[in-house]
Amino acid sequence: MTAVLFDLDGTLLDTLDDLTASTNAALAAFSLPPRTRDEVRRFVGNGAERLIRLSLPGKETDPPVEEVLKAFREHYNAHCLDRTRPYDGILEALGTLSMPAAIVSNKPDSAVKPLCARFFPGIPAFGETADCPRKPAPDMLFRGLAALGADCCVYVGDSEVDILTAKNAGVPCLSVLWGFRDKDTLEAAGGTVFCRTPEELPAILNQWEKDNGK
Repeated sequence: MTAVLFDLDGTLLDTLDDLTASTNAALAAFSLPPRTRDEVRRFVGNGAERLIRLSLPGKETDPPVEEVLKAFREHYNAHCLDRTRPYDGILEALGTLSMPAAIVSNKPDSAVKPLCARFFPGIPAFGETADCPRKPAPDMLFRGLAALGADCCVYVGDSEVDILTAKNAGVPCLSVLWGFRDKDTLEAAGGTVFCRTPEELPAILNQWEKDNGK
């Protein structure tokens, strides 16, 4: 059976405002300077720890990453639904798909579960946990496939990490252009197949299913 697996941030959900707010709340708790929305956009994609590590000033006086990360997670878990919304057209696009779908994200599972339950009920969703390596390791994709009972998939994401994850899993990657990275960045990372808008998504995926369906 064929399936489609989706990244979450930058692919299905525009989470950038809430991620920026929680990053800056965590930094402020340690009297550190804030980061801009564009800086946070460039820092996301490899999990919360890397986001916080990159957000720190990079000085010897920086507090331990673990302490700032704890503050970030506490704030984000309480505020991850403040301004986060699906991208325009995403819910309509998902509603037209005939393939089973799952969501795999480097966001902490404690945030992934409530977000996906709110916006994408019924779609299995997996976030970062201690027992499953984060992307670009392929483990999350394999977990999603197992949950769906599928043996092949196309993976849809918006970042370099997603392209590498698909490569490591041995599956095709569809890179979307409405997320956190631009086309030049994705092409430099090896991206070859692109989707410009959510409205184009159903036709591309349905054609892939027709060509590869089992």
